[in-house]
Amino acid sequence: MKKLDGIPLIVNAIKLAKNSNIFEKIVVSTDNPQISKISKKYGADILTRSKNLASDKASMDDVLLDAIPKLLQNNSNFNSLVNLDCTVPFVTINDLKGLINLLEKTDCDTTCIVYKQHHNPYFNLVEPNSRGFLKISKKRLEKISTRQKAPIVYQLVGIFAMNITKFLKLKKIYMPKTLPYEIPSNRGLMIDTEFELKIAEFIASNKKNLF
Repeated sequence: MKKLDGIPLIVNAIKLAKNSNIFEKIVVSTDNPQISKISKKYGADILTRSKNLASDKASMDDVLLDAIPKLLQNNSNFNSLVNLDCTVPFVTINDLKGLINLLEKTDCDTTCIVYKQHHNPYFNLVEPNSRGFLKISKKRLEKISTRQKAPIVYQLVGIFAMNITKFLKLKKIYMPKTLPYEIPSNRGLMIDTEFELKIAEFIASNKKNLF
């Protein structure tokens, strides 16, 4: 319900999905009456999420494993599903089209929107060892002297498309054949903290100069 440029994030996501003319059905999974009300107002169907799937401990795998059979029971005949996280507000219609096209044109299970991440577990991300001392998170046999020489790593942004049949069989989103669809980092900004919301507000107010 947080607003960006005067619009709740959930509304921004629903409008993006509707304006893309890609989807047969747009569904919001929530247990919150206020989110349900505003989502219906802007044209989304509501799938009421049970309380045990609305906690911080619930995984997206579990949410989808609960939701998809219910959608299929309601005469929704679909082969693929796109999860559109409303906290990634600068993703475009073309990004969604590219994500879905990659799923349809390749022999893969899942496609996910990503951007190249300069924070790298082979070079500048560390974790404590058993004694509390820091060590590089991932090691390779050869020494990596600069970040540019480290293997490319991507940041997931919570937007993915997947094959429903394969998901129901394997019961996990990121299946063995998962492919990245890369976008620029400015469009992949995720709002997970108040600080990131402030960054998003700055981007929204300076969009003409930044995109």
